[in-house]
Amino acid sequence: MTDPCLPECGVARFLTLLNGPWATLIVRELLHGPHRFTQLRDALPGISPHTLTSRLRQFERHGIVTRTTYAEIPPRVEYALTPLGEGLRDVLEAMGDWAMAVPDPGADVTV
Repeated sequence: MTDPCLPECGVARFLTLLNGPWATLIVRELLHGPHRFTQLRDALPGISPHTLTSRLRQFERHGIVTRTTYAEIPPRVEYALTPLGEGLRDVLEAMGDWAMAVPDPGADVTV
């Protein structure tokens, strides 16, 4: 059964799931392996704790990220990509390759 909140169009669905500028950057960080909340926050200067929490919860709901709590003192929580989330690796690499191919308008480009 499909989620009625998600669009039928694949591109629109992608943009709904990874909405906002922080979503893809959070995934980028998690592609390096599991992270604690503070590690993610420190790796993404400017992100508010509220935004990071909100995105991580959204990713959990959609099966992109897992949240593992360890019964330690102090408690430790780690976030990791699921296999579905790992599938974003090729997408983000393609986005990065495409973006790097766009000429810098301030650079002197000779044809």
